[in-house]
Amino acid sequence: MRPFGETIFAEMSRLAAETGAVNLGQGFPDTDGPRSLLDGAARHILGGVNQYPPGPGRPELRAAVAADRERRLGTAYDPDTEVYVTVGATAGIAAAVLALVEPGDEVVLFEPMYDSYAAVIALAGGVRRPVTLRPDPGDGGRFTFDPAELRAAIGPRTRMVLLNSPHNPTGTVFTRAELAEVADLCREHDLVAVTDEVYEHLTFDGAEHVPLASLPGMRERTLAVSSVGKTFSVTAWKTGWVVGPEPLVRAVRTVNQFLTFTANGALQLAVADALRDETAWVAAQRDALRAKRDRLAAGLSAAGFRVLRPQGTYFVMTDIRPLGHTDGIAFTRALPGRAGVAAVPAQVLYDDTEAGRHLVRFAFCKRDEVLDEAVDRLVRAFAG
Repeated sequence: MRPFGETIFAEMSRLAAETGAVNLGQGFPDTDGPRSLLDGAARHILGGVNQYPPGPGRPELRAAVAADRERRLGTAYDPDTEVYVTVGATAGIAAAVLALVEPGDEVVLFEPMYDSYAAVIALAGGVRRPVTLRPDPGDGGRFTFDPAELRAAIGPRTRMVLLNSPHNPTGTVFTRAELAEVADLCREHDLVAVTDEVYEHLTFDGAEHVPLASLPGMRERTLAVSSVGKTFSVTAWKTGWVVGPEPLVRAVRTVNQFLTFTANGALQLAVADALRDETAWVAAQRDALRAKRDRLAAGLSAAGFRVLRPQGTYFVMTDIRPLGHTDGIAFTRALPGRAGVAAVPAQVLYDDTEAGRHLVRFAFCKRDEVLDEAVDRLVRAFAG
């Protein structure tokens, strides 16, 4: 783990605090989720739900997760054996990789990649085989991959494909055709897939979230991971789940019982209720975030950035070359002092650092007045 050090998100948040900058770096909202969810958690805590819940998670939440996925996505899972509750999606992904990847096994994944992926593959003794997502000039800058590069990344030691859709940091929502390319290779080479779907509710402009597990031949080889944090704007709750076929879920459970063991029981009960009762809040939140995306994107364009329009998530990726800059790390380290805004350099989320050297990510999951203040500062710094 020596090469990893402090995460870029912690570094940029620290710089924002030190300089009084508007923090558009780390992806956490500055408003809370639905009041019924918060009240439910308080009620269960005060009602005495404060001891260890069952290791696999509260049956109420496992049942709610299974019912929600079947209703929305058409994928049916047994809540008793095929749904497992974790301390957020990060723990679920970590347990899945540690359970299924042996030293020397290769994991194919898409870059830029969420930073925990590289770290947990290293902990498992695995080897990363990244496939680069690149902006498509003919599709509004939407990031996509070359199927030939994906196929070339598969080798005799490949064990797993790790896929994040909607994708952080690019905002791409993988299409059915793109997912079919992944599924074909998984079936052909007998690979396991782990899908990070934490932004599954946050898609815009008609982009459809399609679970990889719903494609032919994929249910029996896919672990899908999601969580409550992004869906209900409670990122500190760290309550997530892994769903998949019983043998793979059992492997995750075997590992995770020695990592975090279990997750907060009172929060699990509150989340179970919200998955059933707060679908309208989730839809309204998605619409509000789409408007925030458009608000920030317009402001970044006015400041001189090239905006690569996202289809989902909390984030806008930008190209800083129109501003005369080519090094995202240097740019973002100077940005709090120069403009009073913090962002994240995409470069650190690539193995091929040159591919993302000129890209910077901004979070739009903030109050409108915060976004407006950030835009005003950026416009004054770069276009004033």
